[in-house]
Amino acid sequence: MPTPSKTRRRSIRRELQSISRSLASVSRAFARLGPVFEALARGANPAVVPRPRNLSPQRRAELKLQGSYIGHVRKLSLKQRARVKKLRQAKGVRAAIRLAKSLSRK
Repeated sequence: MPTPSKTRRRSIRRELQSISRSLASVSRAFARLGPVFEALARGANPAVVPRPRNLSPQRRAELKLQGSYIGHVRKLSLKQRARVKKLRQAKGVRAAIRLAKSLSRK
């Protein structure tokens, strides 16, 4: 039969091992959270992982036109926007951008 001091030492050893395992678990959790904290510090949304985009030259040109259109239309009043949107439906984006440019200069 173990003496009380041996039992106490085993109990303490078990507790220390348990604490050590818990600290290791916490350490691994912080290691996993490291990239998330870095992304937050940069202002990125950690839930959204950016993926590389392989855009064709045609799609890139479309996006550039869309950005130009949005940039010019944002400056317009609601009445002018409606006029530009109507022209876009009828004649296309390039004509709508030209009209929006001319309306924003006035």
